Amino acid sequence: MDEFFLGIDVGSISTNLVLLDKEKKVRYSSYIRTDGNPIKAVKCGLRQIKEKFPSLLIKGVGTTGSARNLIGTIVGADLVKNEITAHATASSFFSPEVQTILEIGGQDSKLIILRNVVVVDFAMNSVCAAGTGSFLDSQSSRLKIPVEEFGDLALKSKEDVNIAGRCTVFAESDMIHKQQVGHSNEDIIYGLCNSLVRNYLNNLGRGKELLGPIMFQGGVSENKGMIKAFEEALGEKLIVPEHNKVMGAIGIALLVSRNVPEKTKFRGFELSDKEIFTKSFNCEGCPNRCEVIEAYIEEELLSRWNDRCGKWQV
Repeated sequence: MDEFFLGIDVGSISTNLVLLDKEKKVRYSSYIRTDGNPIKAVKCGLRQIKEKFPSLLIKGVGTTGSARNLIGTIVGADLVKNEITAHATASSFFSPEVQTILEIGGQDSKLIILRNVVVVDFAMNSVCAAGTGSFLDSQSSRLKIPVEEFGDLALKSKEDVNIAGRCTVFAESDMIHKQQVGHSNEDIIYGLCNSLVRNYLNNLGRGKELLGPIMFQGGVSENKGMIKAFEEALGEKLIVPEHNKVMGAIGIALLVSRNVPEKTKFRGFELSDKEIFTKSFNCEGCPNRCEVIEAYIEEELLSRWNDRCGKWQV
């Protein structure tokens, strides 16, 4: 029976699952749209693994991402870690010499500074869409061009078009103006890529020493136009790893593999067939009126958290 370590990275846009074997090789990965329902996305991912690997043994499970605590509680994670630690772990594993990590997802972006495989600084942007992949998504809707085609079109640009990128609303107004004066879609799209890069570096990179080698990961790293724009702005060739979209899940699986539990707490792939839900109530015990979250599998109370005093915790 094959033995694996399972890593789960649950973000606002995608939910990624990875299986690592005992030799730390990626044997399986999935990239699933979260669509505002992380529990449903994880159940879908578990079901896919169960169908592809009818006979497997999970030695350990880790969760990371914005919904790491919720999903960790539900699946029975042996380890729960933040995204910075997970991404840095995976990046250093594949390229120990990496000193800077650029990570851009759909709703947030990260900059991680490493020196000698140790995280010494980081920055995150989860407030303004202009520094994330949703910036390109919103403009692709306006242009009626699939965002998946942006990269190839951007590489065909022949003229430098400057588009305001400090705000998504201003960018759209500027983009409309550029269309009206006759600029091509290729030039506008590459202008959007440059705009996102400027916003990212101004917001996250200010005051930081971005030394090479530099690794680029996250869903936006699939965009060839973004790679070119970063390389021109930084004057450095970027490393785009083979598993660029699921590095967080790989990182948390690696961390579990380095601290193998005596017996995993994983609840099994049968979770994919069970009803899992959460609900909440406001505690009236004191003026704090904490919103207490409850997680259920079928009708069984699994866990309760989010109260400050610990009165309701299970």
